[in-house]
Amino acid sequence: MLKSKLALSLQVALGVGISSFVMPQALAAGDEEAKDIEVIAITGSRIRQPGAVSASPITSIGEKELRFQQEPEVEQILRTLPSTIPGDGSNVNNGSGGAATVNLRGLGSQRSLILVNGRRMIPYNYNGSVDTSVIPSALVERIDVVTGGASAVYGSDAIAGAVNFVLKDNFEGIALDTSHQQTDESDGDKSNISLTIGSNLADDRGNVVLSLDWMKRDQVLLGDRPLGLLGIETASGANYEQFLNGQPPVPAPSECEAPNSVESGGSTTAMPTRFGIVGAGTAGQFRNDGTLAADTCSVFNFNPYNFYQTPSERYSGTALARYNLTDDHEVYSSLTYSSISVDTQVAPSGTFGASFELPLFNPLIGDQAQQFMIDTGNNALADGLLSDSNWNDVNGNGVVDSEDYLTVQLRRRTLELGPRTERYDTSLFQFVTGVKGYVFDDWEYDVSFQYGESNRTTVRGGYTNLTNIQNALETEDGVTCLNGDPTCVPINLFGGFGTITDEMAGYATAIALQQQKYSQRIATATINGPIEFIEVPGAGAPLSMSFGYEYRKEKGLFEPDECLKLAPASCQGGAGGNQLPIEGGFSVDELFMEGYLPVLDGMAFADTLDVEFGFRWADYDTVGSNETWKLGFNWRPVSSVLVRVMQQQATRAPNVGEIASPVVTGLDNATSDPCSVANAGNISAELRQLCISTGMTDAQVGNVQDVISGQVQVISGSDPLNPPDAEEASTFTAGIVWTPEFDTLQNFTISLDYYDIDIDDIIGEFSAQEILDACYKLGDAQECAKIQRVGGDLTVAGAGIEQFTTNLKNLTAEGVELGFNFFVPLEDMGELQFSGTINKYLTQESQSSDTARIIDCKGYYSASCDPLAEMRWVQRTTWAMDDFTLSLQWRHIDGIDAEPVVADDYFPEFRSIDSYDYFDLYANYHLTDNITASLGIDNLFEKDPPVVGNEAGDTSSNSGNTFPSNYDVLGRKFKLGLRFQF
Repeated sequence: MLKSKLALSLQVALGVGISSFVMPQALAAGDEEAKDIEVIAITGSRIRQPGAVSASPITSIGEKELRFQQEPEVEQILRTLPSTIPGDGSNVNNGSGGAATVNLRGLGSQRSLILVNGRRMIPYNYNGSVDTSVIPSALVERIDVVTGGASAVYGSDAIAGAVNFVLKDNFEGIALDTSHQQTDESDGDKSNISLTIGSNLADDRGNVVLSLDWMKRDQVLLGDRPLGLLGIETASGANYEQFLNGQPPVPAPSECEAPNSVESGGSTTAMPTRFGIVGAGTAGQFRNDGTLAADTCSVFNFNPYNFYQTPSERYSGTALARYNLTDDHEVYSSLTYSSISVDTQVAPSGTFGASFELPLFNPLIGDQAQQFMIDTGNNALADGLLSDSNWNDVNGNGVVDSEDYLTVQLRRRTLELGPRTERYDTSLFQFVTGVKGYVFDDWEYDVSFQYGESNRTTVRGGYTNLTNIQNALETEDGVTCLNGDPTCVPINLFGGFGTITDEMAGYATAIALQQQKYSQRIATATINGPIEFIEVPGAGAPLSMSFGYEYRKEKGLFEPDECLKLAPASCQGGAGGNQLPIEGGFSVDELFMEGYLPVLDGMAFADTLDVEFGFRWADYDTVGSNETWKLGFNWRPVSSVLVRVMQQQATRAPNVGEIASPVVTGLDNATSDPCSVANAGNISAELRQLCISTGMTDAQVGNVQDVISGQVQVISGSDPLNPPDAEEASTFTAGIVWTPEFDTLQNFTISLDYYDIDIDDIIGEFSAQEILDACYKLGDAQECAKIQRVGGDLTVAGAGIEQFTTNLKNLTAEGVELGFNFFVPLEDMGELQFSGTINKYLTQESQSSDTARIIDCKGYYSASCDPLAEMRWVQRTTWAMDDFTLSLQWRHIDGIDAEPVVADDYFPEFRSIDSYDYFDLYANYHLTDNITASLGIDNLFEKDPPVVGNEAGDTSSNSGNTFPSNYDVLGRKFKLGLRFQF
């Protein structure tokens, strides 16, 4: 009976695309009559036993599917799975961390544990995020994705599930893989070369493998595609007609003409400069001749400078070694090193929301403009909008005149400084060493130590130096500065393009550095084997147990240079806020156990019944102790049907960034300020009092500017009074796998699984809009206290909405996933192989507090919801004959809608996205026994991305008028590869 169970675990489709069924997994079947049953381990368990079957759903991507994809970046492969939504990656520009992350079930990358051979991968930053770019793709044998909590086995973070990259550990020979891909527009090139060398040692007592890899990815600018050439407003649809007609954006009138100065669809940090007194609203805009008018004439088209695909270059190497000291004891080790550079770029810097103390006697201000400012100031004084907070009456005469200072915003793009850039250079290494073997005949032990370290330097260039600009505005002669600094060069912001000379730009430019370091050390000892004296009568096998201990210590360090530390907004204009050093860490001791108990075997309606259980106790030096557990079963009523059920309690302890971040300023997404001029016609007496309670004067209510480009100033960091505790999750999965025997359909497998992941006390921040709504719509005084205005404004540096990291209420994902796999023999014509995975969300909700609204993201997109289609599938059909293979992949994304609470604020054409179907073609041919050529075409029919404008989602996901990580923005892509293996 034991052999029949193993045979069932081997009955899977061989060489198909995505192995959508979840356990049993594919194993190499040989002549079972001639050899012993192999003891195997599965992802999601530390127990090794014959015919192991997981009670948790596991999706496997095999080596053949990896070759079909022809993709050196594993994140690009994982994002096609219906169980994931895109995280950070090559299509994220503004808001990118210069990495590639995985987001399972839309629950956040911080809740998806990344493993290599069942061991944690070193994070690249203090937020505990793992950059999957470091995974040695040429060495990957398969990728296992476990659905549901796996904390009882792997510890913290495995709430949505775990992604385990299983590497080849017995490679012999030499393999050279080369690939190149390019879009139909002859750009976006990606090249990859990997060399893998392996050999057995000492009469096959060991093996060593060395894999070296190089990858380079070229940039694609938004301006390289018609959709990204101009900014389209989500609310009004401005510039949408121009895009449909293939026209460029409407340029600004001649008196406001400048590079990328347009009539609409851009930023109010513009060219020429916009002028306003802080607390008194926007007063007007300069013209190119230096005059100042009350009407505005242009916005700045920031789109073309941004990236649809960020450039990157990677060098990496991985070495694996193992050696049998005796028949029962083996030593092993691995070493991974990578050096990765990623560049991001956004539009030229500017003065943005910075406030300046402007001397009205500055001679670079023209006479007309000076008088305009004086008149505007006196009008504001008469309206009660001027006080000692925004006016320095130097001569004390009670009126605004040329001797005075006004606190102003001069919203100007500094095109003369070039685009803003951030270059992330990351070097990372991780080594593992250990010994494993057998004691007491059939008990296996494994003792290991691993250490990893990530070092990152970020260089930020092209930014304005706000401190120097303030100094440069204070001049009486236009040649020298009042601070007496001989290096100070007065700056002329009072006009259009070209008023800033090279000398002015040199003094006004700021280049800043950041350094991050993260280290992780883990010591693990496990032992597992059968307890022979505990066996259910007739079960066919005894209880198998695993016991273990793990110690883990992680430390994170972030050090910005002095420029970035300056409050309230650093010295860099357009940097989004200031930054302060972060240094912290945690250590944890963990004890764990697992059990696998066969209960029934070979009975009617119970061919097999096995129970799986586990428990883990963890003691953190930060949040104390917590416990996780799992309990499930596998039941085969008949040999071709497997029923599996698993209930787990999972946890996630706060990472270094969540417990050790100081309070700093920054930007976050928001849709509207109810107290601003945009809502002036709807301000009731009750709302007016709420606005006043948050620091506004009565005159400022309904007069200050609204949210700009979908962002407001925020004050963030770890909550100094209420630091976050650990998250707790309850995860339940239940499914059925059917593996019948058909004459025409070979290796047929179909699975259907239900999952429910419910997370309490989620670590995060209230969104800026949630706080605004709680204050101004619900009248919550506690939330109103979090709103800090400057001059009544929320867009001025120094203002902000408090967003401290703490525990929020709840996050839930629920759904069903169907997988299938089979092939049809075609006699002399080879065979047809079919596989697929379909995921349907039933629930995808979050709630920050009892009074906050429930955010339902299933089938919606908004600033609160990354696009989440209710149903997605991926299906592959492959024809294989002798040395030739032809494969077609079909990727489907259901239609989605704008979240109902914001849909009315969107242009009608941008309130929904139709369903999308992409088709990818792949072919390979074995030229010789040692050489294989392959060709791929992604997005075969060149499906264009949807158009939603630039404010339909949050900054990181919504760019270039679409969602570039969710939909193909580059167009048709050609891939060519050659593989040499000896």
